[in-house]
Amino acid sequence: MNSKKILAAAVSVAAIASLTACGGVKDDTAAGADSGNAITIGTTDKITSLDPAGSYDNGSYAVQIQVFPFLYAQDYNTSELSPDIAADDGTWNDDGTEFTVKLKDGLKFANGNDLTASDVKFSYDRIKKINDPNGPSSLLANVESVTAKDDTTVVFKDSVPFDVTLKQVMSSPAGPIVDEDTFDADKLTDADTIVSKKAFAGPYTLTAFKINESAAYAKNDSYKGLTPAKNSAVQVKYFADASNLKMAVQQGQIDVANRSLSPTDIEDLSKDSKVKVVKGPGGEERFIAFNFKIQPYGESQPDADANKAKAVRQAVANLIDREELSTKVYKGTYTPMYSFIPDGLAGHDDTLKSAYGDGNGKPSTEKAKKVLADAGVTTPVDLKLQYNNDHYGSVSADEYAALKSQLEAGGLFKVDMQSTEWTQYNKDRVVTDDSDGVYPVYQLGWFPDYSDPDNYLSPFFRDGNFVNNGYSNKEVNDLIVKQAGEKDESARGDILKQIQKLETEDLSTIPLLQGAQVAVTGTSVKGVTLDASFRFRYASVTKG
Repeated sequence: MNSKKILAAAVSVAAIASLTACGGVKDDTAAGADSGNAITIGTTDKITSLDPAGSYDNGSYAVQIQVFPFLYAQDYNTSELSPDIAADDGTWNDDGTEFTVKLKDGLKFANGNDLTASDVKFSYDRIKKINDPNGPSSLLANVESVTAKDDTTVVFKDSVPFDVTLKQVMSSPAGPIVDEDTFDADKLTDADTIVSKKAFAGPYTLTAFKINESAAYAKNDSYKGLTPAKNSAVQVKYFADASNLKMAVQQGQIDVANRSLSPTDIEDLSKDSKVKVVKGPGGEERFIAFNFKIQPYGESQPDADANKAKAVRQAVANLIDREELSTKVYKGTYTPMYSFIPDGLAGHDDTLKSAYGDGNGKPSTEKAKKVLADAGVTTPVDLKLQYNNDHYGSVSADEYAALKSQLEAGGLFKVDMQSTEWTQYNKDRVVTDDSDGVYPVYQLGWFPDYSDPDNYLSPFFRDGNFVNNGYSNKEVNDLIVKQAGEKDESARGDILKQIQKLETEDLSTIPLLQGAQVAVTGTSVKGVTLDASFRFRYASVTKG
């Protein structure tokens, strides 16, 4: 047993008494931090897993970015990547197949364990090995291997020469560096173990954690990365619904409300002199996903027919009225999205607008009727449509009620709409080797990992993708790989548009809306930054 393991064992024994039987490590408030200076944050987001290998959702990542370090991260108010625990910008070898990163000297986890290149290799290897269906392993598709050459040197072997997405991936949910003496190499590690063993090396440590109820953070003074905390402690409260979150920030019970207030709530709060509304750049996406196994005429259905299944997807696309969703449901806080890549990023192309509906963004019952008739589909088509209103906000009920009305308006579909709580929803939606999934057609949202068009393609359409809806297209897969290694911006843009043209035909997902980031704070709160990192980092927040 090496010195790191001996120390970890000692910490583990000392911490056993703090474990509770209800899935959390219990502690009083901020574990001794000055509660008067603590920042209190409220959210309705839900956590899937504290272990980075077992989650790929905003609620879980919102915790992970506070407590785990990355090789590279975005500094505030910039889309450029800077070293976090890396010592330099990294270097490619001559043929662009190997990328070498040097680590800063003297890095440690909060438990006293050294953070070395071995931990970096371990962190990436276990994500690929565990390959959890709700994890971020799809982001590592180009990474063939990771080698620890010495304690401070890591070499990434990449299948795409001069991969323009590699450093972005290192700053994503696939990039948190974890303690190899705490985490299991081939299975997920529970939150009790992670917290009790203080396996953190980010800006904060978690001193108390009860999943989807509360989390207490204390500043990690040993953190040597890009974004050290300006406050001493943060407490996060998890709310069941947006109305209670709104009331809490209005009444000063919390300092910051972040995800997810309803559009009506945001509109009301913008008129309240006791609070401030903070907005950041867009990037969030709301979309529909089709399960290629169990959608109408899907691959596992008794009447499976690929042409009819595609016709169903295309008919749905012809009936959607995004403008109605934007104005009537979301009051302009989300805007119509007719592209697989959002407006503002390279390769954006409104192919869905011209291909479906009336060609100008409005629905067309006649086109939907024709595409179904041409494929020999009998109408009305029974369509089971699933949505979630705790993870994606309570307004999801209104959004999907409007979608149901749009799809049923011409008598072409008969929609059975159901809702499921997020922790179950996130399991039921995926297609795995053992399951065809539960939902034929369902709601998903996307909060980008990094500011690059690849992040709206690889996780959706590449083989082994995060959506896990049974979709695969070799031409699309190969083009996604090709664009990742294309250094010429114009040529890369052409490839990105080609991918979107193919996806406009296939429609494994249908983008609906693009939204901005919004937080609401007390008037004395400063430093809430919603920028191109697309993540709310607690380290910059202070209050008078």
